[in-house]
Amino acid sequence: MPSYDSTRGRFRLGENHLAVLRHRIDGEEVPAELAEADRELLETCLTDQDGNLNLLLAPLVSTLRSPSVVLHVEALGEHGTLHHGVTIGDGYVYSHESWPGSVESEYVRLEPAMLVWALARMVNLQGEETVEVATPVIETTMAVLDAGLDTLDSLPGLTAEEGIARITEALKDAGLTRKSQLSTLAKLIAGMRSSWRMTAAWQGHDEGTPARQVRGFAVWDCGPLGYWHRELPTEPVLPGQVDGTTPLKLVRVDAKEVWQLITDLLPAAEEFAARPQAG
Repeated sequence: MPSYDSTRGRFRLGENHLAVLRHRIDGEEVPAELAEADRELLETCLTDQDGNLNLLLAPLVSTLRSPSVVLHVEALGEHGTLHHGVTIGDGYVYSHESWPGSVESEYVRLEPAMLVWALARMVNLQGEETVEVATPVIETTMAVLDAGLDTLDSLPGLTAEEGIARITEALKDAGLTRKSQLSTLAKLIAGMRSSWRMTAAWQGHDEGTPARQVRGFAVWDCGPLGYWHRELPTEPVLPGQVDGTTPLKLVRVDAKEVWQLITDLLPAAEEFAARPQAG
């Protein structure tokens, strides 16, 4: 069910609820497949009998309808893929975070100064101590990585050492031969806590011509083994762009460097398309 928390100004809404709100704002009839979501919004007083939106929703809806910058976080962990993000509008900034097993996300208004902090929290950025590894850089191919990942379903029931040995053998069979990289990558795959990628999209310009701009980066969170910036393949990765021969490059970074990567993701003022001058 959708809901509103007045103490923190936050909403819980699913994609179906947002779809209903878009129809309502545009003065359109709500399709039959969204009738249940429409009823839920009414029952929680986020809309009225005539379909008018609660005024509390106005800043959120206006921000989602006309964003200046959209930041998206795709995080893959034990419970599957979760989608979080931040939408920056004209005067308002809202974050949204999903929860495993829930179709609804939590939408919260942010102070602009808290933007980087909010994004860092979405990916559980921690300055915890890490252990030494055999090499801080791994360079191989996506085929090698896929071979290592393919072993994960066969690891339950094995000891940690047996699991790493099995991954190591798969990586070796796929063509990774350098001992330091072989050892480190096997441990990273076995100990990966999550992997995530963060992208920013905005209406910018290409040599003065208005054009949509997108940039991003990807990180592996391997717990005690640290954070690893996936430099290759570079983000954003488009469908069909990566195959087994695509180079893979992982570079160990600390929490401060990840914080800087998040900061650098945000577009500077000069990167936006110039607004038309009033006549």
